[in-house]
Amino acid sequence: MITVADRSSRIQHHTAWLVGLALALAALTLASPARADHCDDLAKQLKAQIGGVGIGKTAANTIYLSHPAAKALRLGCPSRTVKNEIYGQAPARKPSPAFVELIASAAAIVFTIPKPDTLRGVKRCFGRVGILRGNDIKTRFRRLDMRCARTKTDSSISISRDSSE
Repeated sequence: MITVADRSSRIQHHTAWLVGLALALAALTLASPARADHCDDLAKQLKAQIGGVGIGKTAANTIYLSHPAAKALRLGCPSRTVKNEIYGQAPARKPSPAFVELIASAAAIVFTIPKPDTLRGVKRCFGRVGILRGNDIKTRFRRLDMRCARTKTDSSISISRDSSE
């Protein structure tokens, strides 16, 4: 036979369990937007510290940016495989010094590496693209994964860092 005391202790136990479940679900829903806020903060830092950068639309963990020296520019937010990513496309086959400077500055801000190091890595990546090594180069510099590609009309670079680092 179940007494009144047993029934009230069961109700208290179930109530405590439901409250714990509700708190866990609330924590999960509150933790998700923090990623987007961090990425939005990075985009705002890029806009504030690099002249001419404009912030465009956000779609699928990617914030589209604009700059006069770049044909396309975007900031990739953290995912399962990468921490962050910077992608830029130059309007010419050989990237202009302004484009190289833009990508190096953006990479320095996003990955918190000194700008001379990122500038050296970007120049090194674009320097390797050519007849001997091909038009699609993957290289690693200062724990950054860089991929430079060139077509007949434009060139592009993608800089990312693995999420395990």
